[in-house]
Amino acid sequence: MSLRTAVFCALGAILLYGLFTTGFPFLLAILIAIFLERPVQMMMKYFRIGRMTASAAACTLFTAVILGFFYMVGFKIISELIQLLKRAPGYLNDAILFFENTTSSSGLLYQTLPSGVAEQVVKWMESNVGSIAENLNGILLAIYGYSLGVAKVIPSLFIFFVVFIIGLYLISFHLPKLYESFLNLFDTTSRSKVSSVLNDLRRAILGFLFAQLLISLLTYILTLAGLLMLRVDYPLAIALLIILVDILPVLGVSAVFVPWLVYCFLVGNTQLGIGLLILLIVIVIFRRMIEPKIIGDAIGINALAALVSMYAGFQLIGVVGLVLGPVMVIVYQAMRRVGLLKINIKLEG
Repeated sequence: MSLRTAVFCALGAILLYGLFTTGFPFLLAILIAIFLERPVQMMMKYFRIGRMTASAAACTLFTAVILGFFYMVGFKIISELIQLLKRAPGYLNDAILFFENTTSSSGLLYQTLPSGVAEQVVKWMESNVGSIAENLNGILLAIYGYSLGVAKVIPSLFIFFVVFIIGLYLISFHLPKLYESFLNLFDTTSRSKVSSVLNDLRRAILGFLFAQLLISLLTYILTLAGLLMLRVDYPLAIALLIILVDILPVLGVSAVFVPWLVYCFLVGNTQLGIGLLILLIVIVIFRRMIEPKIIGDAIGINALAALVSMYAGFQLIGVVGLVLGPVMVIVYQAMRRVGLLKINIKLEG
């Protein structure tokens, strides 16, 4: 591999990293504009209208669908989340009351023990009750802190959405010109190869996003069905919370289920605790079975390569690496296929 090719690959990797971080609203706008390009072309052909009109119509319809979805579905979920947060102090008080009742009801047992042993047992119980109460209080404060953090992020999300929508319109208006301008950076003999790499990358990124949405949707349906079977309050909100936490690989669904089921066992709700444990096991097995296969099929690489690239990307640069890792594998394969990247290792005999 020549020095020029190595520099080009390094600059490309830096550009992709920038798009997946600071420039993410523009990357998302580019992906949606590419996704809407076929409807735009169809409207231009069948309705015989200009590109500006067709792009504006497609982007407006997409924006209306997104806003309508969040209004109808998001309103219900947010209302359940608010009710859940309002009842959180009650859950904490119930847990503390349970521990206090357990301590007091064990008084008869202490009377049968030697005085020194009984005092030690009482002190141990009181210290553990206090520790558990402090931990529960810490969990409650963390929930409120997270809610406050989400509230603070809302203005940033609004700015992100506005920038994304404006970028979507502008990119959709000028997508063919932007594509041609990028190809003009390369010499005539390399343009067809670069175009082939871009097409592979486009299919892979769209496939990856679709695969992630599909996995999250299937996990949400499975979680919601389990919570409904267990007759849990606020199933829509809790299932959404579990999906949002599951996106973060450091935490996963266990970050929600484990404290919850431990609380259920402590307060004596053994049936719900066992049900949550079974649901957790089912979800974890389900995710581990379908995730590599769905992502591998969607982006055009085998399941092992998808799993290794996602793990390596996450270990190197964090959450962004979960997407960037498979993308780099796709770019590498595409460049090898069209001859832009040649690596031949020769071992002297």
